[in-house]
Amino acid sequence: MAERRARLDQPKVERRGLRNRYDDDAFGRLTERIARFLGTGRYLVYQTVTIIVWFGWNTLAPKHLRFDPYTFTFLTLILSLQAAYAAPLILLAQNRQDDRDRVNLDADRDEARQAKADLEYLARELAAIRMAVGEVATRDFLRSELARAEAARDSDRDSDRDVAREGAREGADSD
Repeated sequence: MAERRARLDQPKVERRGLRNRYDDDAFGRLTERIARFLGTGRYLVYQTVTIIVWFGWNTLAPKHLRFDPYTFTFLTLILSLQAAYAAPLILLAQNRQDDRDRVNLDADRDEARQAKADLEYLARELAAIRMAVGEVATRDFLRSELARAEAARDSDRDSDRDVAREGAREGADSD
């Protein structure tokens, strides 16, 4: 049976051959910086100003100073070249962001799992405390028991007085 890899988006074994070695992380950071710049209003203003100057120069300047003919072939080539490089750079930056998002999502899942376990533990502890408190005398219960005991004592005292009075009456009657 085939061996399962943990990550399918990375090659199993590094390929051999004549290849340029470069720091993937440094190249990735560079692509992200370029992609961030390409997505700003500043870049759009720069590109718009460049194209307007290009059009102005190649339409208003004397014929011998124009560097791009009327059809603007060279401008089209430059813009196509810029688009050909911008698209892969943006995709590389997006892939790096996806990797970061995946790592953050895994960390968030682990944190949520731990928080759920902690919450379940606290719920069990709270239930145990409630059960233990149900078996322990509460303040209200103690007050009611003391009041009942006091009432019983008072009734016993009253009955003892009554018995003593009857005894005194019987003694007085027998004389």
